[in-house]
Amino acid sequence: MNVCEQNLQAVRAVTLEILAAAGVDMEVAESARLVASELIGNAVRACGHWAPVVVEVEQDVKGIWVKVHDPNPARLPVRSGTAPDDPNAESGRGLWLLDALAPGWDVALTPIGKQVRCLLSSPEAERVGMPGGDDGKVSPPGEPTLAKAADPFGFGRARE
Repeated sequence: MNVCEQNLQAVRAVTLEILAAAGVDMEVAESARLVASELIGNAVRACGHWAPVVVEVEQDVKGIWVKVHDPNPARLPVRSGTAPDDPNAESGRGLWLLDALAPGWDVALTPIGKQVRCLLSSPEAERVGMPGGDDGKVSPPGEPTLAKAADPFGFGRARE
């Protein structure tokens, strides 16, 4: 999709509808919608309006994956100096939000840009005892892990 207000609204709606129809806990589905929206907003800031962006939302035994790919590998997510509880701040809380909802999120450089990948835990994943992250490890909140994977989209990775 190309990023514009109408497409962002559509992604928000489809994310919630698809996850709800799949039986995902509504709180987790709302969190996934919020994460997708934040990542798309970051892509707009990195690439400008109408940039081509790929959004993936999928469920596996670990939880809900939200992945947003944009064509600008040079503009990585960077924290602002804004404290998450600053009542006067008008922006700058997005990465704090990702840390809260999807700790261990990371960025993968790809041949055509970058992909920000987030895993949101779900009650279903917690019941089967599956930790978050591709390798079963969750990075602590902080600056993103920059993954330079040979298979950045996970096409070769088998889903459980």
